[in-house]
Amino acid sequence: MTDTPDLRVRCLSGLQDYLSTLATMRDWTDARQAQTADELWLLEHESVFTLGQAARPEHLLAPGDIPVVQSDRGGQVTYHGPGQLIAYPLLDLRRRGLGVKRLVNLLEQSVIDLLADHGISAARRPGAPGVYVGEAKIAALGLRIRNGYSYHGLALNVSLDLAPFQRINPCGYAGLAVTRMADLLEGREICIAEAGRALTASLQRLLDHSA
Repeated sequence: MTDTPDLRVRCLSGLQDYLSTLATMRDWTDARQAQTADELWLLEHESVFTLGQAARPEHLLAPGDIPVVQSDRGGQVTYHGPGQLIAYPLLDLRRRGLGVKRLVNLLEQSVIDLLADHGISAARRPGAPGVYVGEAKIAALGLRIRNGYSYHGLALNVSLDLAPFQRINPCGYAGLAVTRMADLLEGREICIAEAGRALTASLQRLLDHSA
């Protein structure tokens, strides 16, 4: 994957523990300086339910043997697991002249563009951050802004097992349908690495145009 002068791409191999990754993101964000280049981290997490700052316990229905962890991102409860592309943009929002709403818009659009390139029509939903194909959610979004720097980001369902979403009210919505790219590609296949390259290209293009 190709870096640009203002965005370094870090691909983390293997399944990543959520809490360890969160601690590393926070430490990296706290240590960065004015000249530190922004980074985009691409990875897959081990199976985990995460609770955002607004999460309500009644939306966690039956976690069973899947760990539940508290996060400092925005939003409600969601699931991460193998086969889901996680993209964490660690950006200096002030340097880029971005507000939080604009960043959310760019992240959503990067997924919409990626899916369009694969023949999948997707859209936003007012008041419910993320990306949807019809009535089903295919990408979730949750951010944290600290001292003008962003961390956390988005989760795109590529080929993960969707069954764990039945144990929660995804993003706080009872009965919300969830989908994945693997079920929408009409026999074609896409791996996490390929999806990561496509998302990176899409996001870099949008960030360049927003400068």
